[in-house]
Amino acid sequence: MPAILSFASVSILCPFFILLLKKLGLTQPIRKELPADHQLKKGTPLMTGSIFSIGVMIALLFNHSPLMIFLAITYFLFGLVGFWDDFWKASRQDPGGISGKTKLVFQFLFTGVLLYYLVSILGIDTNIRITSNLVISLPMIVYIIIVGLFVIGSANAINFTDGMDGLLGVVCIPTYFFFYIITDSIEVQIFCLMMIACVLAFLIYNIYPAKAFMGDTGSLAIGGSLAFLAVYEKVEIIIPILFFVYFAEQLSVIMQVSYFKLTRKRIFRMTPIHFHFGLKYGWSENMIVIVFGFISWICTFICLIYWRFFLNL
Repeated sequence: MPAILSFASVSILCPFFILLLKKLGLTQPIRKELPADHQLKKGTPLMTGSIFSIGVMIALLFNHSPLMIFLAITYFLFGLVGFWDDFWKASRQDPGGISGKTKLVFQFLFTGVLLYYLVSILGIDTNIRITSNLVISLPMIVYIIIVGLFVIGSANAINFTDGMDGLLGVVCIPTYFFFYIITDSIEVQIFCLMMIACVLAFLIYNIYPAKAFMGDTGSLAIGGSLAFLAVYEKVEIIIPILFFVYFAEQLSVIMQVSYFKLTRKRIFRMTPIHFHFGLKYGWSENMIVIVFGFISWICTFICLIYWRFFLNL
């Protein structure tokens, strides 16, 4: 029922929200270096991912246990950082948004508090599980530092993936599906189904050619929630596979910048890497979205197999 209500609410209300954002002039500015077809997207309503908050509130109405409240707070805190960045971009028509350092400061602050709550209040252990029988025990402070870096890195990697019409939506659905399948928690199941429903409803307006962009408001919130779901479910060991598409997007940027500083040459035509496939091989946006989504499903099934045979207690 939370998923059905979330899908109906987002799909029905999204057109009105899009009109409101257009009226307020809160639209996407486009970086000059992006390809010509992306320049045509200037003026598309930004921060439409705010509408996912409706689904989170619906989930809270059906279940307001401490874990569900934690998942909701995680979503809202990361979404708040994204909203600030989107509002800066849209209101000032500045593609740069707020500074990267500012975003990281708040992400580190929120992540530290959330991890402390997860360990101290919700009582998860501070182990990194390799298999069901092999774990690495860490002191709480060491665990918070290591896992905190993982959460922030993952959230920003997922944020990088939101660069083409429908791309992040199509890629994140399999990831939420993974957590829905493996969990024993009704709260996690409700949250994941709700997010899948919201994203599916949003894709009606976000697939090519997009009528709206979720912006960092949606992508950072999705990133933060997925990263913390991995921490809660103790599957950090398989995240490089489960988050393969997201990390590929992030690593392509890191590699490009580092290599260019050393050699003044580029490895890829443009980063994040989804742009490379369009510029070098002539793939359409829909083709890129389909391929990346397919890869995400493959990674999900690989992780389900590993979980079933090595992590499932």
